[in-house]
Amino acid sequence: MQLRNSSSRYGWVSIFMHWGVALAVVGLFALGWWMVGLDYYSTWRKDAPELHKSIGLVLLAVMVLRVLWRVVSPPPPTLETYSRMTRLGARFGHSFLYLGLFAVMIAGYLISTADGVGISVFGLFEVPALVSGLPDQADTAGVIHLYLAWALVIFSGLHALAALKHHFIDRDATLTRMLGRKA
Repeated sequence: MQLRNSSSRYGWVSIFMHWGVALAVVGLFALGWWMVGLDYYSTWRKDAPELHKSIGLVLLAVMVLRVLWRVVSPPPPTLETYSRMTRLGARFGHSFLYLGLFAVMIAGYLISTADGVGISVFGLFEVPALVSGLPDQADTAGVIHLYLAWALVIFSGLHALAALKHHFIDRDATLTRMLGRKA
């Protein structure tokens, strides 16, 4: 398989980042949902949020690389069989997923750094608190983080359903291109 994207399919770098980000988003959502229900005496009460933050910051770095990779290796053009509405929907959907992911991660960062303390990433290094002390920073960012996380997971599910619709109903190459096969 090719490294870079071509006019007919995605390369393995784009494929790896796409599915890796999808897995991370679902995993972070599940971890976040589980950890907010932990009680004071749970052994995971401190470790789960630290893991969530570390994975979130790694995901942020991957998303920055993903955007840069799109510049270096642009995705294949949309299929000619797409209607104008399908093209607009795909553009809107991908834009929402990218912007929403960055927004939810920035909100998570603002929650974690509201007290002026940096975030340890797997105990290897620390990301400093560049923004802290804003009025109600943790609470406001927490509400944004919560609702955006739900919106992203729901929209990601719709994104997956749309890919399956293209594959099984429209019988086009939308999904196969993201699996590295030629259109």
